[in-house]
Amino acid sequence: MIKTIEEIILIKKSAFLASKTLGMLAKEIKPGINSLYLDKIAEKFIRDHGGMPAFLGLYNFDHTLCSSPNNQVVHGIPNKKLLCEGDILSIDCGVYMNGYYGEHAYTFEVGKVSKDVKKFVKCSKESLYKGLSNCIKGNHIGDIGFSIQSSVEKYGYSVVRDLVGHGLGKKIHEEPQVPNFGKRGEGLKLEEGLVLSIEPMVNKGKPDVIFHEDGWTITTSDQDLSAHFEHNVAIVDGKPCLLSTFRYIYNELEIESSEEDLFKNKKINY
Repeated sequence: MIKTIEEIILIKKSAFLASKTLGMLAKEIKPGINSLYLDKIAEKFIRDHGGMPAFLGLYNFDHTLCSSPNNQVVHGIPNKKLLCEGDILSIDCGVYMNGYYGEHAYTFEVGKVSKDVKKFVKCSKESLYKGLSNCIKGNHIGDIGFSIQSSVEKYGYSVVRDLVGHGLGKKIHEEPQVPNFGKRGEGLKLEEGLVLSIEPMVNKGKPDVIFHEDGWTITTSDQDLSAHFEHNVAIVDGKPCLLSTFRYIYNELEIESSEEDLFKNKKINY
């Protein structure tokens, strides 16, 4: 569960390739494109850059990406259905390289979305950084979940309680589980070298979800929108250190942001 600096650097390399993959996809996501096309080019990109698609074959999943539009929460199966103006699309991407996993997720706006939808997506991403800010040595898992839940609920949205974040390393899903809700001071105490995937899954309406018979697709029970953002983070020098980045996405979409500046550490630069 606890990782050395050398291991954290290897996880960062995998996570950064996942980040670069989402950055490459950012310019492709537009009305008229289907998620199966995105899946194919993502697989090629990952392999061309020395990695392996982490999701392909994992638990018998047949694709590189989990692509979840609109009311799909996570684990959406890529298909030929065309994206439409005003949709949102959550993409989760995993990479395996050098013996370690990296995982990264972002909710994209497809074309122009309404102000209401834009606010929802923005607030969902904001909750991710609230969670990351609490990944501090001596804090508890409950502090992370509490901060995410509080951030989401103040806007009238809800966190999904049936799905959680997790540890990360030689396996893509390691202990501990990291719920997106909780109480301060409860749960596992955070230690130096702990690596986590923090991933708020936020519903615009009710928190309840439906697990579909295909074994993968999960949708909101009220058919309202859901958003999913995910970063990999390590506790280094007692503080949160990002192992993934949205900057490749932002470069493609010409978005200016300083949100990641507080989560850098020179020890794991490469």
